[in-house]
Amino acid sequence: MAHHGGSDPESEPNTRLYNPYQDLNLQVPNLYKLPTSPEFLFAEESLHQRRSWGENLTFYTGSAYLGGSVSGAAVGLFSALRNFEQGDTLKLKINRILNSSGHTGRSWGNRIGVAGLIYAGMESGVVALTDRDDVWSSAAAGLATGAVCRAARGVRSAAVAGALGGLAAGAVVAGKQVLKRHVPI
Repeated sequence: MAHHGGSDPESEPNTRLYNPYQDLNLQVPNLYKLPTSPEFLFAEESLHQRRSWGENLTFYTGSAYLGGSVSGAAVGLFSALRNFEQGDTLKLKINRILNSSGHTGRSWGNRIGVAGLIYAGMESGVVALTDRDDVWSSAAAGLATGAVCRAARGVRSAAVAGALGGLAAGAVVAGKQVLKRHVPI
């Protein structure tokens, strides 16, 4: 088989041949050489193994909302079980559980989801400013998130929440790195 205008595609290690018509039993040669590794516009991009700011925003906000909703629903369930009364019918008990779980789950999910949204924005901003993605960037983002979330309650409350947020974010990232290093997957 003769190949025109280039090198032999089988000799190129980072490509594979692709024929979009292969399932139609047509006698068409492989038309495309597709890369087998990710493509980057600049070589520097290949060095950064990180999600983009949009992916970060979606991931942290969604994860926080989901975690908050599940936690809130569990708290609502126990609250409803604790508030059962002696003469409640089964239908009333189920209604009480659903209402309490739904209300508490939504409210916790929204609050924690907003905190995740703020954290994602802060972390992306810190990484963009410092051009470093390490434990300190995450801790700074956690500190800023805690401070912003509690800013309306005063300076002291914002400072305490910022310190706790920074410690929590730093601990989570450090723990993740320890697990990567010492737990085989």
